[in-house]
Amino acid sequence: MKRFIKKMAAVAALALPLVGLPATAQICKSVYENLPFEMQEVKQPSFPDYSVNIKDFGAKGDGISLNTEAINNAIREVNQKGGGKVVIPAGVWLTGPIVLLSNVNLYTEPNALVVFSDDYKMYPIIKNSFEGLNTRRCQAPIYAYGAENIAITGSGTFDGSGDSWRPVKKSKMTAAQWDKLVKSGGVVDGNIWYPTSGSLKGAKATTDFNNPTGIETEEAWDEIRPWLRPVLLNIVKSKRVLLEGVTFKNSPAWCLHPLSCEDITLNNVKVFNPWYSQNGDALDLESCKNALVVNCLFDAGDDAICVKSGKDEDGRRRGEPCQNVVVKNNTVLHGHGGFVVGSEMSGGVKNIYVSDCTFLGTDVGLRFKSTRGRGGVVENIYINNINMIDIPNEALLFDLFYGGKKGVEGIPPVTEETPAFRNIYISNVTCKGAGKKAMFFNGLPEMPIENVAVKDVIVSEATEGIVINQAKGVSFENVRIETKGEVLNVKNAKNLKVNGTLYKEIGEEGKNLPLE
Repeated sequence: MKRFIKKMAAVAALALPLVGLPATAQICKSVYENLPFEMQEVKQPSFPDYSVNIKDFGAKGDGISLNTEAINNAIREVNQKGGGKVVIPAGVWLTGPIVLLSNVNLYTEPNALVVFSDDYKMYPIIKNSFEGLNTRRCQAPIYAYGAENIAITGSGTFDGSGDSWRPVKKSKMTAAQWDKLVKSGGVVDGNIWYPTSGSLKGAKATTDFNNPTGIETEEAWDEIRPWLRPVLLNIVKSKRVLLEGVTFKNSPAWCLHPLSCEDITLNNVKVFNPWYSQNGDALDLESCKNALVVNCLFDAGDDAICVKSGKDEDGRRRGEPCQNVVVKNNTVLHGHGGFVVGSEMSGGVKNIYVSDCTFLGTDVGLRFKSTRGRGGVVENIYINNINMIDIPNEALLFDLFYGGKKGVEGIPPVTEETPAFRNIYISNVTCKGAGKKAMFFNGLPEMPIENVAVKDVIVSEATEGIVINQAKGVSFENVRIETKGEVLNVKNAKNLKVNGTLYKEIGEEGKNLPLE
């Protein structure tokens, strides 16, 4: 015990003037070792030694009293004093939306549970971006815009009350669960349950993912408010952001959505969303620069660790790539993809390093997705030392026909709307169990997937082997696939290299190749 106390004291001394952030001080140096691209260290927030407790502002942790005003008043107080820590102690704290301000560390003590109200009216409808498009959504339960030097730390839990917002597909539930859900209220349309008639009306007004059209008046927007599901945490255009130690769960839509931020760190964060949660992504890092995602645990209803940069014309107009990102030592328990790029990547993605991650039953392991109309370039992606088991679909997937849409007849010209995936390096991957293909490269004829190197990879118990269509400059070195079917099926590929053997061109007729 004495040795432990001395060690903690030494770490605290190194971290000063930080308050309660010793773990971050320890990790920041090691994650930059052997990076394959130049990247400056992510700047960490620091806070004056000033602290307030939300109870001093009238907050009551009884799970009944509404604490929106008390929590936000405490944040404003610390912000106006020049910065410090807002303490949320043990208790059940019911609240409406929380707005983070510059120089504030929202610190949660052990056994602190923050539960966001399911009263839709508490969440203003604001201009925002969702699924890469400019639109209007309800303000996130945790929100910041244009802030600097902010943090959410400690060991507490934030619950977004997402079940009150989300539609649910019948196919996602057992018969008993579905029957219970329907009896709880709401509206059923076909095989989808909606929490309110306004939510259903919003769905009917939506033609492009979750962004409604034709809603012209404030009254009409208010009526579909339950459809405008917010992400649980939305931090926009902010700098020096830290999320550390805390748990986020049950988000109405995506869980964590940093957008256009610089110098952002997630360390030892946990995210839990039900597997049936529609759009229940764990982390969507969008158009951010200089980011660390380390030592985290994700359990998602949709993609788990996802890198984005806007969708179609809105994303290209924003023109902010997601770049200089380290994703290391994370575990994913469930999700549509363990690590994902896209499909909203119209502003580009570059300089991403993913290493030492474990995926346990994610639908796809490593997932790259886009489609015609997106535009954007994804390049300089480095993935190393990934372990995964029980993957229902592909261990590695490149799909440039996301959504299954072929789009047009013939081969269209290359324009700003043509997405490109190139210069991607994957090594030291082990996957035990792939329910579909071990790997699938599905590129565009006008823009093949280019320069992807796969080295030192084992995929065992795969239903199918590797399938390649529309690729250029792909190489395999020391790759082992255990499957009963064809090991490597290739068509429409140029300059394919397998253990040093070059195949200059394979056409539409296709060819089965050995991997050894």
